[in-house]
Amino acid sequence: MLALLALPLIALFCTSARAAFGWSQENGRTRLIGTSFGILGKDYTFDYVKVVGGGTAGLTIASRLAENPSISVAVIEAGGFYELDNCNISQIPAYGPEYSTSNTKDPLSIQPLVDWGDITIPQPQLGGRQIHYAQGKCLGGSSGRNYMGYNRYMNFPIRQSFLIDDENSGTLGTYHRWADQLGDQSFTFENLLKYFQKSPQFTLPIRPEGSQVNVDQAAFSPTGGPLQVSYSNEVKPLTKFVEQAYLQLGIRAIPGQNSGRLIGYAEFALTLDQKAGGLRSSSESSFLQQAIADTPLLVYKNTLAKQILFDDNKKAIGVKVDTAGVGYTLTARQEVILSAGTFRSPQLLMASGIGPSATLKQIGVQELSDLPGVGQNLQDQPYFQILYKVNLTTNSELFFDPEYVIEATEEFLTEHTGPLTSEGETLVAFEKLPSHLRSGLSNSTIKDISTFPSDWPDVELLVQAYNTTAVPTRGNYASFGVATHTLTSRGNVTVKSADTADRPLVNPAWLFTKTDQELAVQAFKRAREVAKATRVTVGAEVIPGPQAQSYEQILDYIKSSVDPFRHVAGTYALAEKFADEILSGKKNHKRQHIRGRNALVAHAKS
Repeated sequence: MLALLALPLIALFCTSARAAFGWSQENGRTRLIGTSFGILGKDYTFDYVKVVGGGTAGLTIASRLAENPSISVAVIEAGGFYELDNCNISQIPAYGPEYSTSNTKDPLSIQPLVDWGDITIPQPQLGGRQIHYAQGKCLGGSSGRNYMGYNRYMNFPIRQSFLIDDENSGTLGTYHRWADQLGDQSFTFENLLKYFQKSPQFTLPIRPEGSQVNVDQAAFSPTGGPLQVSYSNEVKPLTKFVEQAYLQLGIRAIPGQNSGRLIGYAEFALTLDQKAGGLRSSSESSFLQQAIADTPLLVYKNTLAKQILFDDNKKAIGVKVDTAGVGYTLTARQEVILSAGTFRSPQLLMASGIGPSATLKQIGVQELSDLPGVGQNLQDQPYFQILYKVNLTTNSELFFDPEYVIEATEEFLTEHTGPLTSEGETLVAFEKLPSHLRSGLSNSTIKDISTFPSDWPDVELLVQAYNTTAVPTRGNYASFGVATHTLTSRGNVTVKSADTADRPLVNPAWLFTKTDQELAVQAFKRAREVAKATRVTVGAEVIPGPQAQSYEQILDYIKSSVDPFRHVAGTYALAEKFADEILSGKKNHKRQHIRGRNALVAHAKS
């Protein structure tokens, strides 16, 4: 329904002035856009081959490498351009949630041109549910279709002896613990900040006087870029009531979430390009487009990596790929860089002979390295929500009122403000579970969550001014969402065949442990407290409803509705010290010229 109501926006975009497609001229020299794309079926050799590299991290790495004119770089991406394959839905902030539902029964819940269509294996702890886990299959990866939040927080800090890495940064405490366990103080937040500041260019939102955002601009660098970061130009009417609720409940304001501190509430920074009228800024629209204009980077789009190739010394020397059924090989003089994400990086490693010996034998792949931990240690935050009707206008109107959509479209295109400039987010809060709810946890759960750094939150509260699920009647709705962060459940990724065209078997194992279940129930109660404190709800709770009161009733609801927060990480270790411990337990492994990103191994090991 939401996509159908977006049609007036599509028409308006198509009436803009005609621009040349496929070529450009600068200083009298013609540049063909096709020059930046690889030739199907032709074997080629590069200095660096970036495997399935069109995602959030991959395009960043590839474009930085390509800035050096003396080296050649190739990017392999299974998808294409989301701007062409997903209408304008991926570009307009308000439509970010489209095609991200966990519902596997609705054929419109998965957009196969930009999504991998991953569905989890049955989750026994969730009553056997199988859940769609949206993952970007396009240039830009999930940065081309996610909720656009830009936060420097590690989704999973180091707990006990486990190393968990993600693309984002963390709190001061989590990074100090990471650095201490690595034995390398360059991984503290203070020492990493200059690298965090290098990629984004921050721009203040365009707002009326008196409604400016509370942000620490020193967290950003004036020379950063090309990724664009800002805040929505519209402040939702619900926002001031959410702020009052947080303050009443003892949650304090903080100047954004990019300075190494999370505890408190703030607006969400967004990957939003104010110079482009408030459109999404992704790794494709920023890093790749800059690289296409300025460097000889070559992109192999709609191309699937099938296998990493190794020489007799187990050095990675290239990648077998497939484009539209045509197979060929891209060879690397220097390195193969693996950045296929938390699901497909371990899948490609196993298809190439690196992984658990039993799995390699089962799928008929010759063993290169027996690393039992490849695909293990998966961690992801469970997300669930409570839904209320409210007495304020929310983005729910985009679902129901075509006239409202037309007005919003005109406001977006001419003034760069209005409901289409955001996904309905208001304020997000991170906190330690307050004492009156913490007292409802068992001693074992308190012991588990106490192992995390003292500045790491137990709970994230995310209030959004729209209905994130189907509703029975028209109206204005608000979603009071919750994600838990001090988690103990561990899942895994494995494979059923050596063919990377087959989907990997994803087991997120949300709420598998008693600790995670108890924490979820208490976090649910906290979200109800926030909703009540806003004083804008109308009538009874819509979902799950006031009948869910006991521990068992609340837990049953959470199990039946839990969604991915899509911050999955941990399926292959970052550092050699922890790769030894987590992946194999062996010492003195040789590096094999394959590097990784996105919670992955930095080097293949023998």
